[in-house]
Amino acid sequence: MSGAFSYGSAPQDSYAALMLVVTTNDIPGWEIQRVCGEVFGLTVRSRNAFSQMGAGFKSMFGGELQGMTKNLAESRNEAMNRLMNEARNRGGNAIIGMRFDTTELGDVWTEICAYGTAVQAVPVSDAAKYTAQQLGYGVS
Repeated sequence: MSGAFSYGSAPQDSYAALMLVVTTNDIPGWEIQRVCGEVFGLTVRSRNAFSQMGAGFKSMFGGELQGMTKNLAESRNEAMNRLMNEARNRGGNAIIGMRFDTTELGDVWTEICAYGTAVQAVPVSDAAKYTAQQLGYGVS
């Protein structure tokens, strides 16, 4: 199972507010009361030719490609923020079955898609109620 996510550097009162996002098809201790539908967050990024060339040289000698890693992390965060925003717009307070997919578009673009199912979930166990409280779901 994944967990509660807040992505990127967006303010807490916008899209980066905490939301329960899991890779499983259910949430232990929670009752799914409504399925709001499939949701996705998408971003397409172009590659910097100079960065690509530098990464090519670096890959010959080994080691992490820090610029590429940073770009990928930022892209995934952007896709996740869009995913959570779409889930909220559909009335969901959680996302189940979350996955990432990437596609190369030509030689210079990369599409990153985060997708899952938006649901309305209610905590029923004490542990889930604690998690909900930590997320600010207003459970007493």
